[in-house]
Amino acid sequence: MFEIIKASENQLDIIQDIAQKTWPVAYKNVISENQIDYMLDLMYSKNALLAQTQKNHHFILAKEENFVGFASYEFDCGEKGKTKIHKLYVLPSIQAKGIGNELVKFIADKAQNNNQSTLFLNVNKNNSAQFFYKKVGFSIAYEEVIDIGNGFLMDDYVMEKSI
Repeated sequence: MFEIIKASENQLDIIQDIAQKTWPVAYKNVISENQIDYMLDLMYSKNALLAQTQKNHHFILAKEENFVGFASYEFDCGEKGKTKIHKLYVLPSIQAKGIGNELVKFIADKAQNNNQSTLFLNVNKNNSAQFFYKKVGFSIAYEEVIDIGNGFLMDDYVMEKSI
C-alpha cells in the first residue's frame, strides 16, 4: 500500500532523484540524451523547483516504504477552472501498480475542491505515457510545439479530462 503526501521544500531532492531515475527510461526512445539532460537541468534543478513552487505549483509524493513517484499541478492555469498537471512520474520498477492512477485521482479531487472543471497536461507525441492518460480518461484536445531553448523543441499533445 502507498500514501500520497504534499511535498515540502526540503523534499525537493526526492523529486530530483525520482526524475533522474525516470526520465532516461521514459524518454530514451523519444528525445535525445542531450535533450533529456538539458530538460532535467532546466526543470529539476533546485532553483527551478523552488521557482515552480513560488508559481503555485503544488508538488505531491507517492510513498510505499520509500518514495516511488511524484506529480505537480497548478489550479487556474492559463484559464479559470482548469488545472494543469505539470509533472507525473512513477519509478519504472513500480509502474503498472496503480500509483499513477491514484496520483491523477488525488489531483482531480483537489481540483474539484478548488472549483476546477478540467484537468489538462502536455505529453510528447511519441511518449507511450499518452496511452496511460487515455486509459484514465484524458483525450487529445490539440497539438502544440514549444521551443524550450538550446535548439530543442517539445512536440506535444495537450490532453484534457473533465472532472
